[in-house]
Amino acid sequence: MKLRYSPTSPFVRKVMVLAIETGLDGRIEKIPTTVVPVNPNKDLARQNPLMKLPTLLTDDGEVLFDSRVICEYLDGLHGGPKVFPPTGMARWRALRQQALADGILDAGVNNRYETAVRPKDRQWPEWSAGQMRKIRNGLAALDGKAGEGALAGPLHIGQIAIGCALGYLDFRYPNEGWRERHAHLAKWYAEFSKRKSMQATVPPPA
Repeated sequence: MKLRYSPTSPFVRKVMVLAIETGLDGRIEKIPTTVVPVNPNKDLARQNPLMKLPTLLTDDGEVLFDSRVICEYLDGLHGGPKVFPPTGMARWRALRQQALADGILDAGVNNRYETAVRPKDRQWPEWSAGQMRKIRNGLAALDGKAGEGALAGPLHIGQIAIGCALGYLDFRYPNEGWRERHAHLAKWYAEFSKRKSMQATVPPPA
């Protein structure tokens, strides 16, 4: 398998954390790929018309995207405990956690484009504030779940997505100080980030 890859992408990181946890990382060839919103990657577009990472080329020649689809595909290739609960409320809770974490990431990535890529005289502060509000609301919700113990238990896709979202905030928003406001979530992440899969996928210094 070939994975269109950037070490700074939190969505790529989610795929790689799952691959390491399930023992599939050795079967994946990582193809470094640069994606810039204002500079279309025509080579990537031939595989993924959205020109987004991650994009996976399977051994059968199929092209899969986005991270949610790729992660579930990979989870079907191994014989160990499944990262996606197969049925019942456990599945829906894990998928809901993944959706919340991915939403935090979407807001974080969008806001970074607004504040770090868009020319300063064209930036929209109110829009940026709205993205940060989504992030903070999401963190507050996750903190409540962490306090209830809802993030505990066997590894699942929701936990992986949350871990990657928090790692992205540390990477791109180091001054956000989310730990000071969300002690339960900070405690959970302190343990989760010790996993070998998380340690092996830490993005390079910004």
